[in-house]
Amino acid sequence: MLQLAPSSTASVVALIICFVLVCVFEFANGFHDTANAVATVIYTRSLKPRTAVIWSGLMNLVGVLLGGISVAYALVELLPPDVLTPPNGNPAVPMLAALFGTALAWNLLTWWLGIPNSSSHCTIGALIGVAIGDSFLHARDLGHSVDWSQIWKVLRALAVSPVLGFILAGILYLLIRASVKLPALFTPPDQDDKPHPVVRCLLILTCTSVSFSHGSNDGQKSIGLIMLTIIGLLPASFAMNPGHPINRSELAGIAIEARPLIAQYDRFNFRQDALESVERLSNPSVPVTASVVRGDVYQILSGVQDVSANSAASGAERIQAKKLASRLRPSVEYAPMWVRILSALCLGIGTMVGYRRIVKTLGEGIGKQHLTPAQGAASELVGAGLIATAGYTGLPVSTTHIITSGVAGTMVAAGSGINARTLSKIALAWLTTLPVTIVVSACLFYIMA
Repeated sequence: MLQLAPSSTASVVALIICFVLVCVFEFANGFHDTANAVATVIYTRSLKPRTAVIWSGLMNLVGVLLGGISVAYALVELLPPDVLTPPNGNPAVPMLAALFGTALAWNLLTWWLGIPNSSSHCTIGALIGVAIGDSFLHARDLGHSVDWSQIWKVLRALAVSPVLGFILAGILYLLIRASVKLPALFTPPDQDDKPHPVVRCLLILTCTSVSFSHGSNDGQKSIGLIMLTIIGLLPASFAMNPGHPINRSELAGIAIEARPLIAQYDRFNFRQDALESVERLSNPSVPVTASVVRGDVYQILSGVQDVSANSAASGAERIQAKKLASRLRPSVEYAPMWVRILSALCLGIGTMVGYRRIVKTLGEGIGKQHLTPAQGAASELVGAGLIATAGYTGLPVSTTHIITSGVAGTMVAAGSGINARTLSKIALAWLTTLPVTIVVSACLFYIMA
């Protein structure tokens, strides 16, 4: 499939299928992740399900629109540059099909079992699998062809955030219990009575905050994936950022500045490819397509990122490398408004269709007692803060992991006990998601490529 010619009927059909897959994946993301935002507000009957989902979808949209795209491209940069943009200009169909097929299948399987699994883990595992599959395809040393520094950075954020969610939500719950004397906050919801007005307002507020922060982080992930697909479909229009009109002469100047740094340091065996891109890009008179220019920019980006993360480079060289990367990124890393809106719509529609399974698990399955409004509010407020902070620092985190660990933290703080069976199922999904998606994605990519 790597030999599919650009603009051929086969490549266009394959890319359209990939575009549908990424939309379906984000729809399935709504089953899992956005359902966490509406779980307590629906479970306590503070809002009717349809109202809660529509409101959550609107707040996700606002979060996507205001959240930037740093998380989107933090994930994209997990891929080697020759996979991200093949040097011959061919569409990256094997990468897209392996990525979306693997993540979507695992997401649907865990949703069907009612397990609050992480869509972020699915996506990141599939991306790592593609990078590993590409290493085997080109007979590269695995330790030197995958940007492990970027991968560890992403995985650290995924590992630390649930621990923080567990501890901070438990502490916040204890503070609420010590300072607020409202019995309705600490009583499991009665399905026959309307919630207390204070409880209702509080949980609507927490639903709003989690939905907004989810859009600012998880919504960005689908933005990056959608962009990969539409760039393959319409490279002439989307390979380079039309809103950042940087000409070939400017890119040539940046490439020339980057050449001595890339030539001096090489951690991942990409130096030769990066230097070839420097030579091609530094000569504006050479006619090339927008896809080739995009590929060259990513090769040079990969080279200067290696320098910025290389301990052997001096402080001044690392600073220079980061500045060069920041000048290159706007030309290839962007997202049109319609892509952001499409991402938010897929999230919202998915939540509307599949929220019930996850809501029941969070409300009744994590603790031995049913969730109280104070526990839901504490876990969601902490979750919103952690997710929003990560979104604006460019680190992808899992809404599912943070909220479920936060609920568990409040159960422990309240002495409610933990439902070992449910938590063991969730933990098993957490532990197996990365290995399964890495292996499946690597095999799919290798076979199709």
